[in-house]
Amino acid sequence: MLAIVHITMTDILTNPDLPPLLEVLKQDNGRHYVKLSGDWNLRSLTTSPDLQQRIRHHAVSKTMQWDMGSVDLLDSAAALIIWQAWGEQMPALLQIKPEHQRLFERWQAQAVPSAEPAVSRFSLFFNYFHQLLWSFWAQLLDLVTLSGQLVLDFTYLLGHPRAIPRAEISITIYDAGVRALGITALVGFLIGIVLSYLSALQLKTFGAEIYIIDILGLSIIRELGPLLAAILVAGRSGSAMTAQIGIMRVTEELDALSAMGISHSLRLILPKVTALTLVLPLLSVWTSASALIGGMFSAQNTLDISYQQFLVKLPDVVPLMNVFIGLGKSAVFGLFIALIACHFGFRIKPNTESLGSETTNSVVASITVVIMIDAMFAILFMGVGMP
Repeated sequence: MLAIVHITMTDILTNPDLPPLLEVLKQDNGRHYVKLSGDWNLRSLTTSPDLQQRIRHHAVSKTMQWDMGSVDLLDSAAALIIWQAWGEQMPALLQIKPEHQRLFERWQAQAVPSAEPAVSRFSLFFNYFHQLLWSFWAQLLDLVTLSGQLVLDFTYLLGHPRAIPRAEISITIYDAGVRALGITALVGFLIGIVLSYLSALQLKTFGAEIYIIDILGLSIIRELGPLLAAILVAGRSGSAMTAQIGIMRVTEELDALSAMGISHSLRLILPKVTALTLVLPLLSVWTSASALIGGMFSAQNTLDISYQQFLVKLPDVVPLMNVFIGLGKSAVFGLFIALIACHFGFRIKPNTESLGSETTNSVVASITVVIMIDAMFAILFMGVGMP
């Protein structure tokens, strides 16, 4: 039979919430036990902030008996407070209602997240620097491993010339070289005009207009031509290579190649490295020629130096060694741009966010490495090729 209880507004007003009580009582056998009674909810606990400390004090004794049978109301917040005061474990001797016990079982089944300790700014800076250093070291090891695999692939191809991926190398040469002729020529031509115009303003002051040929020849053939070509290729072709490998990761084509036993380094990395190493010296010559044409055009208009005079004097003021230095550093630029592009391409995870971030990292790292290598070449060959 069901008992029907009629609750009126008068009953609610005359029977307010009972305050939570904690009593230490004595049994007939002389042992003490803790009795909880009243309404244990978050609202009532705010009026008795010392209850949690008292529960924690009595919970030190593992043999203490607890009686919660007289608790009329218990919510999740109060159960969590009692649970934490107990040391996040149920007492061995506990009398509790079944509906209240389920609240504690929920906290017992899952770990309660604890507040993270405050970390000082120095610790945050040290952890960030440590992670940055460790990431740099890990990526450096990956690049060394990639370079070693390329050496093994080249060694294998020396004994098996039929396995050379000629089609992949040819396609990469066309994409990275032929299709980049327009943008490199335009940028080189404009840089030559700008450099010639700015140099002419200073040379006119000292009456040394003829030395503009020396300035343009050395700066463009030795430095600006290879550097401009490398930066353009890093931003254009390097990013495309990284994105291409990343898309193959997203579409699971890399897994398919592995399942078929096709080497990633032989079919994907080696053609790109070979093509850029061959193409970039040619692009640097093309960019330098375009820049010299732009410089001749500006010199003829600003300093009245004829094209014939410019072309006749240029070989005398620019030794041939500068051309070889420019070609050599361009080949090294191409090698590292391709290695870095492939390295970041294989780091891409199968999601679009990783694809965009790693492609950006590839371009930034390639340009940074190109400038660092250029500085090393400038230091090593400081006195070589000077007139």
